Amino acid sequence: MIKCYKKDYPRPQMVRDNWFNLNGAWDFSFDDQNTGEKDKWYESFPSSLTIQVPFTYETKLSGIQDEKRHDTIWYHKTIEVDSSKLEKNRYVLHFEGSDFITKVWVNGTYAGSHRGGYARFSFDITNLVADGSNELVVKVEDSYDMQQPRGKQRWMENNFGCWYVQTTGIWKTVWAEYVPNISLDYIKMTPNMQDFSLDLEFELNAWEEILGADTAVETIITYEGALISKTVTTMIEKHMEAKAFVFTKKPEGFEWGIKTWSPDTPNLYDIEFRLIHNGETYDEIGSYFAMREIRIDGQNVLLNGRPLYQRLILDQGYWKDSHLTPPNEEALIEDIDKIHELGYNGLRKHQKIEDERFLLWCDVKGMLVWSEAAAAYQYTDYAVEEFTREWMEIVKQNYNHPCIITWTPFNESWGVNRIGTNRLEQHFTEAIYHLTKSVDKHRPVIVNDGWEHTVSDIITLHDYEEVGEILRRRYMEYKEDILNGGLFHNNYKAAMAKGFAYKGQPIIISEYGGIAFNNDDSGWGYGNKVSTKEDFIHRFDEITTAVKEIPYVSGFCYTQVSDVQQEINGLMDMERNFKIDPKIIKEINERKIGYWRSYM
Repeated sequence: MIKCYKKDYPRPQMVRDNWFNLNGAWDFSFDDQNTGEKDKWYESFPSSLTIQVPFTYETKLSGIQDEKRHDTIWYHKTIEVDSSKLEKNRYVLHFEGSDFITKVWVNGTYAGSHRGGYARFSFDITNLVADGSNELVVKVEDSYDMQQPRGKQRWMENNFGCWYVQTTGIWKTVWAEYVPNISLDYIKMTPNMQDFSLDLEFELNAWEEILGADTAVETIITYEGALISKTVTTMIEKHMEAKAFVFTKKPEGFEWGIKTWSPDTPNLYDIEFRLIHNGETYDEIGSYFAMREIRIDGQNVLLNGRPLYQRLILDQGYWKDSHLTPPNEEALIEDIDKIHELGYNGLRKHQKIEDERFLLWCDVKGMLVWSEAAAAYQYTDYAVEEFTREWMEIVKQNYNHPCIITWTPFNESWGVNRIGTNRLEQHFTEAIYHLTKSVDKHRPVIVNDGWEHTVSDIITLHDYEEVGEILRRRYMEYKEDILNGGLFHNNYKAAMAKGFAYKGQPIIISEYGGIAFNNDDSGWGYGNKVSTKEDFIHRFDEITTAVKEIPYVSGFCYTQVSDVQQEINGLMDMERNFKIDPKIIKEINERKIGYWRSYM
């Protein structure tokens, strides 16, 4: 296990010791008339309920379980602060996720706000706190607005299709930490396989006067306790680039002189950062990284220079009693272990930015991840602005996780409904592609997963055909028609948007399956429901084998991990019970077929 690991620590790649988990019981009030600010609830909180943060009021684990729409809600909690620590530190408050507009007051004074439901945000409240007890008040505003990034949250009073109960307010961990006055605000880590190094970028929080020869960042890399390298970077500016070498002179058991990361060998290096000024250590951060390279070579996706056949499963990350919020860290680990048990080497985290501890355990356990944005459902200038800002927060926040091998900002034309022919919407998707590439030049970016691609590093197709032979023939006999503008997926959408052409990218069937059991018409799956386990296994085997027999397809993503409310097409139910013996599913998934037999 990585050295910096702390159970329940919410930001596992930038770990400090002096932190406080603020989850648990908070005072809570609905404000359906939105009068709380006018009535100054931040000065005198009219508590009427208690809620268990980080669970939203819609969930059972919140202690409230009210699924009705409430657009304005308030929270209150008393927090303790040790003012003696503020001589050399700042007190920083972090929200891992709160949907959608979050406003914060401390001791009656406004601290700031944030827009967006899926990215982490923080407030430096040092100047607002006093020694001892302090009053923290949070207002969250949400709505059924189809222009804001919603993901799978419904925008009607009742569930419909594949959209579920809304998520309102705080839904991820709230925590605080004492951060040194001179500190590292951000660290970007990029493995460089060509010269056996780790490329680093540091962002420093400090006064201009201290920059220079007396201020440096010391970087220490170890592997299983053995020192690999130590690097010192003089901080002459607040933003500096550096390089730390990873190559070891003891190559026994090392590939090319380094330990690489893959699903079979998820090797992780420990790394420590120490910010030193005038010989004194001000900030110490524990982290980890992996040496791995993901890139496109013609029709192949390469991991560490070798073709990668991706056996993915669609993962929406919902739980029965807590919805989008994992009930605990153990639930995250359980999901990853059970996905491995089913024979998958990766997952597509669908329409959600998961708790970062999930990414930690995917890093540790070798689970490939496609990181997909939560979609809006109406195209406007406002939607473009909201999506762009939050997407770039997310890419920066999760950049360092080696498990993430693909960014997927758009899915099935959601929020860009006219992308097939509308240049305005096409320009938007192209802009997000290039903006993502400007931050991360290494990972593939998929633009409009499923169909109507514009500029995209991988062409992905969604097809819920339930007869294996029909599925296989479609892609064997009509490849050129499909990839050059022909129709697929029940003659619904073209693979490429108008004005764009297939240019030899890798092709992945990124949604298929979705098989549901017959249960008196309650809930739904894709295609006809099956009545017996034997019927399920037969159909699963047929369609999965058909996909693997298509020689130019380099991977698949089955729908889905578990049932989600009315959508009952998971390989597990919502309590994470397997519907079929996982050994049977694993054998089918890992069975070697055709061209990809060496890589499956």
